[in-house]
Amino acid sequence: MSITNRGVTRLSLFALALVGVLGVKSYCYAKAADEAQRAVVNNYSRAVEDLAGSCENLSATLEKQLYAGSGEMQQKLAVELYREASAAKASLSQLPVAELNLENTYKFLSQVGNYSLSLSNKLMQGEKLTDEEYRSLSSLYDFSKKLSEDMWELEGSVTGGEISLAEIKGLSSEKQIPYVTEGFSDFEGNFDNYPTLIYDGPFSDNILERAPRMTENAATVSRDKALSKAAMALDISPSALAVIEDVEGKMPAWRFSDKDGIVFCEVTKQGGYVSYFLNMRTADRSKLSSIDAENKAKEFLEGLGILSMETTYYEIQNNIMTVNFAYSDLGKRVYPDLVKVSVAMDNGDITGYDARGFLVNHTHRSYSENLISPARAQEEVSPRLTVSSNRLAVIPTDGMNEKLCYEFTCKAKNGRNVLVYINAENAKEEQVLILIESESGVLAQ
Repeated sequence: MSITNRGVTRLSLFALALVGVLGVKSYCYAKAADEAQRAVVNNYSRAVEDLAGSCENLSATLEKQLYAGSGEMQQKLAVELYREASAAKASLSQLPVAELNLENTYKFLSQVGNYSLSLSNKLMQGEKLTDEEYRSLSSLYDFSKKLSEDMWELEGSVTGGEISLAEIKGLSSEKQIPYVTEGFSDFEGNFDNYPTLIYDGPFSDNILERAPRMTENAATVSRDKALSKAAMALDISPSALAVIEDVEGKMPAWRFSDKDGIVFCEVTKQGGYVSYFLNMRTADRSKLSSIDAENKAKEFLEGLGILSMETTYYEIQNNIMTVNFAYSDLGKRVYPDLVKVSVAMDNGDITGYDARGFLVNHTHRSYSENLISPARAQEEVSPRLTVSSNRLAVIPTDGMNEKLCYEFTCKAKNGRNVLVYINAENAKEEQVLILIESESGVLAQ
């Protein structure tokens, strides 16, 4: 049986088609395998980043415990430690732990919450912590700080592509964690079952949880009026802006943007308040001092009619200074009434503004006249701290309420500046914050 030229051609075309199909399938399989591998690597990288963040939070909370004077505060911090230890273990469970050899890390995460809880229970029973217990707590803090630094270094190496997770060997620290006590069982439980702690840092993130007080009964403004207010705040022509979308939620607003997507501004539908704007231009140098930039921010707020604000914290990044302002109510610093203003330090332009905290919380407040004295409140401050000053301050609580406290600015023996909040009505220790001061700003943790 002979094959015609047409048959040969058909066979050749079939063979080429088969090769093509096989080639496409091979490419698809290779691509799918590559994508699967990339997904695994991305999950590992995210787990390392989450682990580093949890270790950093553990370190910050342990340092606060060194300065907490009451059993109630120690117990509250112990809950935070449990929460972060659980998050760290969850991240570890997603990593090739056999390769990473993190036995000491697991041991640390198992011990830290239990030891903290044992100390808080002792204080709750009216006992005092011994010097040895403080030394053990300090040792745990030292290790947590080293662990946090190591994990962030690892995260940077993974993100930068310097090493792959498959190549990592022996991440456990050369320094063994301190021996605290026998009998601690490994932490058991589900992270999701832990109570949500609404505080975060210097009273900023939780303040948006309630329905806005300043807009709930305000009249609705037209879109055109909102556009005019946005243009005025941004100091540009209204014709340069267009509606980009409606913002829903507890504070409905119109969001405007320029045609290049560089400038964004939100104006509330009730009341027509400029709640937020951002100009994403860069500043390539710093010509203004931090004091000059702060004054620019103050002038901007006064121009908007937002008065009686005082500077709390600030941070400088990429030549942009962001200043946190809190409302001053007859000398009482009201942290929930927060406004943030960002200033470009090359020419003083206002590049960012966030008044959502102020719009949510600002209201007329009345205060009890039956307050304890500053001297009585200071008795509740840890003896390991030296008090330098005090003031009255309103802080938010876990239940989205507020408490009037004495804010004590203190100095620890290691030079750390610490803020301690003692309830001005019942002398209860409500919060401990650590001031982080550097050339780039002053923040609270």
